[in-house]
Amino acid sequence: MTQRLLKWTCLVLACVFFHAASVIAQDRFTDNGDGTITDHKLGLMWSKTDNSGNISWKQASRWVKYTFPDTLPKKYDNWRLPTLQELKSLYKADPGYEGYEADCGQQVKIIPLIRLSCGWVWTSEVEAITAAVFSFQRGIHYTDRMVHRRGHRALPVRTIR
Repeated sequence: MTQRLLKWTCLVLACVFFHAASVIAQDRFTDNGDGTITDHKLGLMWSKTDNSGNISWKQASRWVKYTFPDTLPKKYDNWRLPTLQELKSLYKADPGYEGYEADCGQQVKIIPLIRLSCGWVWTSEVEAITAAVFSFQRGIHYTDRMVHRRGHRALPVRTIR
């Protein structure tokens, strides 16, 4: 009888643990209802969408700082291009998650609250005439010349902590 009770107790505790982990994971992101999403784990605020068109790195950098903030009903400051690590944190590597088809036809695997129009997103990490780009289609990064635009997008982020 004691072993049976111990097994049931372990089973119940395991269920509670996995449920709590699931709830915590869901609470990582909050839709703010104003075109932004808060990432409580990293202390970041993301745009819900990218710039919706091909854009060079220089254009992307200017768009996130000067144009994007005016599209929001509430004014926030300090918008910027994300780091490579910040973008990687949005990628869903789970083999069971198929993602969704972006407007450009790519299948992207990003958290569902963010809608990308194409899967390649510029980062803030630059070296000479190149910048890092993260692919939400494949979960990899590479460097590309900053003047290239085809398929590249800008996804604004700001630090809130």
